[in-house]
Amino acid sequence: MARMYSGSKGKAGSKRPFKTKARWVKYKPKEVELLIAKFAKAGKPASQIGLILRDTYGIPDVKKVLGKKITKLLGEQKIKPKLPEDLTSLIKRSIALRKHIKGNHKDEPARRGLILTESKIGRLVKYYKKNKVLPKEWKFDRSKAELFVE
Repeated sequence: MARMYSGSKGKAGSKRPFKTKARWVKYKPKEVELLIAKFAKAGKPASQIGLILRDTYGIPDVKKVLGKKITKLLGEQKIKPKLPEDLTSLIKRSIALRKHIKGNHKDEPARRGLILTESKIGRLVKYYKKNKVLPKEWKFDRSKAELFVE
């Protein structure tokens, strides 16, 4: 299947370990939970926590060690962020593009990028409302977008 806006195809990328149990991991599940809580309280999003655990601590997949994903664990410990991480990153990109377009008002490719980014935000918000991750009355407002990210 082709990418949404580029027309390119392919499945390139790194693959996860095939084994169902990572035997080389030296950490017990309780220690991994404490590490995740420490990084979450430091303000790291779930994807960065996973990368830190993989690169620094040698834990290839948290789900194989704990039996649950990082976001589920954060939700149980009540340190889950208000907005999902993918939505937050799209809002940040939208803010950065708006700032760029203010200074470079003739930059048409950036304007198209802003349109595509905000349409992705709209689709994600619709999905999250349907799955009850966001409340039904939640609305993305371009003028107040910086308040969502903080």
